[in-house]
Amino acid sequence: MKIKTVEIDGPAALAPMAGVTDAAFRKLCREQGAAYTVTEMVSARALEYNDRKTGELADLTHDEGPVFLQLFGDDPAVVGRAAKKLLKYSPAGFDINMGCPVPKIVNGGAGSALLKDPKRCAQMVAAVKENTLLPVTVKLRKGWDDSHIAAVEVAGLCAESGADAICVHGRTRAQLYEGQADWEIIKAVKKAVNVPVIGNGDVKTPSDASRMLEMTGCDLIMVGRAALGNPWIFHQINAYLTESCRILPPPGIAQRIVMIRRHMEDLCALKGEYRGMREARKHVGWYLHGVRGAAEFRRRAGELSTLEDLDRLLGEVYQKNEETEKSN
Repeated sequence: MKIKTVEIDGPAALAPMAGVTDAAFRKLCREQGAAYTVTEMVSARALEYNDRKTGELADLTHDEGPVFLQLFGDDPAVVGRAAKKLLKYSPAGFDINMGCPVPKIVNGGAGSALLKDPKRCAQMVAAVKENTLLPVTVKLRKGWDDSHIAAVEVAGLCAESGADAICVHGRTRAQLYEGQADWEIIKAVKKAVNVPVIGNGDVKTPSDASRMLEMTGCDLIMVGRAALGNPWIFHQINAYLTESCRILPPPGIAQRIVMIRRHMEDLCALKGEYRGMREARKHVGWYLHGVRGAAEFRRRAGELSTLEDLDRLLGEVYQKNEETEKSN
């Protein structure tokens, strides 16, 4: 499929996740077969003040393949100007956040708060389209709560204003990340618009990906939390969907450890060891989920300060798990 002029090669993309989808993680997911990736949220308002950290989030120097920059804000004019400023980073396109449920984002009128004002959502798209010829997508939720379901209306207005694709997360803002995602709303949006629709929510396995595509008719799926500590999921989904439901085995302990070390080394190269290793703590914890001795190893992962600390930990993880893996 294409999103406007951007060729999308594959059925599954990496969802934007604040504090997670930095360049180091995007690189690994892309290598494992993510069709495209999306950056962490970039504040349009902060760009007005040339905020250094915001500029770092938008830097795509280390990326390969299609990367969309995700913008958030409450003012269409400000978001439009932000897109124009960010053209210097040469993104594949822009994604407008209309789904983040986090209080500090919502309380500022951005993220899923926009769903309460469908016309403003359309104005956001129009403002970005006025400032760039690149593809523009939106990522939205089912609605604010069960009494205010807005996805179909918002998607329709955004498509009319020029959105080149719509991503639908099948939860309301009130649900946050709890409960079950409603795939029927994705199906409803697909029927309502004439642009590609991307389904998001509760795709945890390759078979989930297949069921979502079949049940909703969506053009692409987007994987978020299931990729945490598990960039292999994209390779597994691709194999399942293109090779007659072939189920790839989970990564062995050696493969897992090599990926952890590489990921954290890239993270430190990107952000410096001090900051990188503090961010590494959560990633290492996710990677170690399910290994033998996970509880203690994950506790120690929360104390990592240097790459040497990591190497010691990984050595112990390998030693404890190697015999178990051989016996299996």
